[in-house]
Amino acid sequence: MRKYNIIGLMSGSSLDGIDLVDVDFWNDGKWHFEIVAKDNFDYDDEWRNALANAFYYDNNQLKHIDYQYGTLLGQVTKQFIEKHHLHPEIVASHGHTIFHRPQERYTLQIGDGQALADECGVMVINDFRTEDVLKGGQGAPLVPIGDKLLFSDYPICLNIGGIANVSYDVDGQRIAYDICIANQALNYLSNRLSLPYDKDGLIAHSGTIDNQLLTTLNSHPFYSQNYPKSLGREFFEENIKPLLENRDDIANMMATLVEHIAIQISNSTNDAAAKTMRTSSLPLLITGGGAKNKFLVERIQAHTKHQVVIPSNDIIDYKEALVFAFLGLLRNLNEINVLKSVTGAESDSSSGRIFHPSI
Repeated sequence: MRKYNIIGLMSGSSLDGIDLVDVDFWNDGKWHFEIVAKDNFDYDDEWRNALANAFYYDNNQLKHIDYQYGTLLGQVTKQFIEKHHLHPEIVASHGHTIFHRPQERYTLQIGDGQALADECGVMVINDFRTEDVLKGGQGAPLVPIGDKLLFSDYPICLNIGGIANVSYDVDGQRIAYDICIANQALNYLSNRLSLPYDKDGLIAHSGTIDNQLLTTLNSHPFYSQNYPKSLGREFFEENIKPLLENRDDIANMMATLVEHIAIQISNSTNDAAAKTMRTSSLPLLITGGGAKNKFLVERIQAHTKHQVVIPSNDIIDYKEALVFAFLGLLRNLNEINVLKSVTGAESDSSSGRIFHPSI
């Protein structure tokens, strides 16, 4: 049986580094996968600041960081290949999102594909979102095709990264959308305490919920919009950060944000059960960094009737990188990898730009 060996690269909005995963995929009438190797590259302070501030860069600065970041991705990938003695057919890179403005038919994930391919010496596929956005879609979320084809044992798939999103089937069609800002806001508050994140949610657990702030957060009109819908850094900057930046009671703000995230997630997952015409408790797969926030998971379980499933650390940590490897494989096979039922585009896409090493 033909096996495909693909490397997936993912950098999330929470700026915790680059996830790298090498995966074997095969199809016997259903897609299967096995993780061969995985690693994480932590950003140093210089890169973390550059990626955080790129939101404010002009065009020339963006072009420069696009190339520099593509070079970094290539160097990190080459080290990963050599360390684990890998022989990948494709490197599939999400890049790092700087802008996501689908209403303006514009999205930008930096990480120059040619620079990446030249550095690591392997064919690269990247820029998975642009084609869908140009077709009038949200360009996000993209993981649901992986949920549908690789994680079909779970009726509801929830990912909690910088942004929380959900994915499930309705009448055979995959539905998915961004729910709310998650680790992007929690990590912003942790950073103010000179911590990268709130381990196990202990700081949030020590705080007291501010009901006025909670009401303000929950009343944002985004939450009553119908899908397809997606969020980016812009939403945090414009709607969440102003509510937090002039206050010092960080534990209380964290406790309130955790409750807000748990409420919005439970609303969405309970809605998923209603739409699938299943009212009983469903297995709810939680992945992403938020799955390790014990306090957040407790609050989600408190608000939802579903059976929360926390998978192995490999799946928690590397699911997005794994799915981008799968998106690259589907693109190379000219198979659909972006679903209009998820994004709202005028048609499905086999999306991604292909770059061959020029050296």
